[in-house]
Amino acid sequence: MRVGQKLRLPMLLVLLVMVVMTGCSASGSGSQASSGGASGDAQKQGSEVKTQPVSQGIGEEAKAEQRVIATTVAATEMMDALEIELVGIPTSVKALPQRYDGLTKVGNPMKPDMEIVKSLKPTEVLSVTTLEYDLKPIFDSVGIAATFLDLTSLEQMKQAIAELGKRYDREKQAAALLQRYDDKLADIQQRIEGKEQPTVLILMGVPGSYLVATEHSYIGDLVRLAGGKNIVQGEAVEYLASNTEYLQQANPDIILRAAHGMPEEVVVMFNEEFKKNDIWKHFNAVKNGRVYDLEEALFGTTGNLAADKALDELMRMMYPQS
Repeated sequence: MRVGQKLRLPMLLVLLVMVVMTGCSASGSGSQASSGGASGDAQKQGSEVKTQPVSQGIGEEAKAEQRVIATTVAATEMMDALEIELVGIPTSVKALPQRYDGLTKVGNPMKPDMEIVKSLKPTEVLSVTTLEYDLKPIFDSVGIAATFLDLTSLEQMKQAIAELGKRYDREKQAAALLQRYDDKLADIQQRIEGKEQPTVLILMGVPGSYLVATEHSYIGDLVRLAGGKNIVQGEAVEYLASNTEYLQQANPDIILRAAHGMPEEVVVMFNEEFKKNDIWKHFNAVKNGRVYDLEEALFGTTGNLAADKALDELMRMMYPQS
């Protein structure tokens, strides 16, 4: 029996707009539910950063020619960590790196203001693959070189960081960043060795709706890396419509609730759903008080630099005695 039907593109795009309009990618911490996005259909092609030819950043003259715009918070934070200057940044309610104070804001990640983008004469514009389906034709139509970073998993994000470091002559900074994640993963592997895998249900909520996240979602990938077993197996998509009867039969040890778009409103929605829908009280996770709300800033719909902190939070939730 299936968890639910695969989402069609229009529904995914509506949910995606709601998520990215508030700039979901950032850093922060998680909290337990008692204390109380979905991504669009992307046309991903391989695991490498996809780009059109741009200045390679070798030598001072070449560096002077670099005019890079980051259109998402995650990409902006990445470039800051790599110590790469930008000429444009996204419009976001999230705090952006101080390095870029005073830079021109180019609008919402889902719909950058193309007039502003063009006026900055960029050599490259950075976005993410989950927005590629909608944005690539727009960038192509005005002749702007756009790179769509694949941040759908930690491994893909690491590859994106390595490629950016190589392209912009920041390999030392990239290596240090990648070592940070490798050290965290090695630590986790040591801590979970020989332990029984907890089964996990991940609910991705946006205002008015929620979906079930599979192991192919970014949060699903983090759960896998932290030793958890997603109760949804064998699916090729990132999110599925919910089927509570099936989910109850799977009876996960843990339920993770990710709130995006308007997180406070979504947490209220989840609380109402768990209160009014009688079936939730039969879940072991609910009976045992193992329902957790994931803070939006830490658990984005795509990868971000806080991945190591997010893994620490998941370890606390899945292995509380360790």
